[in-house]
Amino acid sequence: MRQVNVLRSLSRCLLVLVLALGVSCTPGKRIDKANVDEVEEGMSKKQVESILGHPTSITNEDLVILKKTTYVYRQGKDSVTIVFKDDKVQSKESTLSH
Repeated sequence: MRQVNVLRSLSRCLLVLVLALGVSCTPGKRIDKANVDEVEEGMSKKQVESILGHPTSITNEDLVILKKTTYVYRQGKDSVTIVFKDDKVQSKESTLSH
């Protein structure tokens, strides 16, 4: 009986470890100057996400006459901010140096 409990505990620990490794090793897109330069005014959110991946944070402002969304991508000390007006890129700002 005690062996069964030990095996269950080990199985749970192993499962947690495998899940943790799977999450931490999920490949994300690396943000660099080249792919940020691909983002152009007028692009849709879907087009931007296909280039840069999912943003670190999203802020939505639903104003009476327009909808404004801000995507922020953080990577270490660097960040990229993409502002959408009515779901199209209006502006981008980056602290990437290379």
